[in-house]
Amino acid sequence: MIVKTVEEFKRAVSENKYPIKQAASMKAAFMVSPVGFSLDEQTASDNEYMQMDQKTDADLAIVQQMGLARKISDCGVPVMTFPGSAETPDAVFPNNAFATTHGNKYIIGAMLHDNRQKETERKDIRMFFNDMLGYEKYHINRQKSVAELTGVLVPDRARNIAFCGMTERVNDAGAKAMHEAFDLDLMFQFDLADGEYHTNVVLSCLAGKACMIHAGSFADPAVPQAIADFYKDRTIFLTDAEKLAFAGNGITITESDLFLSQTAFDALAHEKKQKLESWGFNIHHVQVSELEKAGGSLRCMVGEIF
Repeated sequence: MIVKTVEEFKRAVSENKYPIKQAASMKAAFMVSPVGFSLDEQTASDNEYMQMDQKTDADLAIVQQMGLARKISDCGVPVMTFPGSAETPDAVFPNNAFATTHGNKYIIGAMLHDNRQKETERKDIRMFFNDMLGYEKYHINRQKSVAELTGVLVPDRARNIAFCGMTERVNDAGAKAMHEAFDLDLMFQFDLADGEYHTNVVLSCLAGKACMIHAGSFADPAVPQAIADFYKDRTIFLTDAEKLAFAGNGITITESDLFLSQTAFDALAHEKKQKLESWGFNIHHVQVSELEKAGGSLRCMVGEIF
């Protein structure tokens, strides 16, 4: 079911509480190395988080990406890393191009920009899911849809629901395709505020137990409040400064291990970290500052394998 108003969402969750019913965290992760890393002029046209006035250091980006992979593996989650390419400078954020679901399915996204669409055509990643893992393929048709997967869609995997913020990076056909591809029980579709491009920068669902959200990034202020009400007393509201530091771009690697970038961790208020820890989360912080120049952060770098 797709709902598009606060009233519909409230009615849906009052009739069905959408309890935790399946694994909240991934079995493994996949990443793309930032070989050839640079800032993409195409995607900068609608990504205000990109630091186009900054120079990039591909070697430092590689070191930071490897550091993140190591810390994820230290939590007992295997990491598969594919090579990057100068032809696809944003490929270091693979969660927009490929995603997986419970039930051994993988999804190929429909990217807005041509440079990012090249990422979805990779034979090696497709072969990995097709032939090595034996996953069923769901390919979203780019001729009809724009759907940048878990950039625009923030799934609560444990409850099998998702939140879809509408921007240039997703259209109605794309939202419907993702609802079908992820086999969701409920999708809440709403508009983000002008200037936002991906929902996962302003909202993160933490293992079905909590959420972090920046209220000012939503076109209708009633939307973030409705989401917060759904998670009851386990909502962290982010300030503007915390959002700009990518504190909303965190990810739970396991049901108790929450990963934030060093930038996000440094910006997040001490009492909010304490609250997260009181809810049972171990907070890990990893330096990915070089990658953040490209307008995404740690969560965007991690593709989940369910």
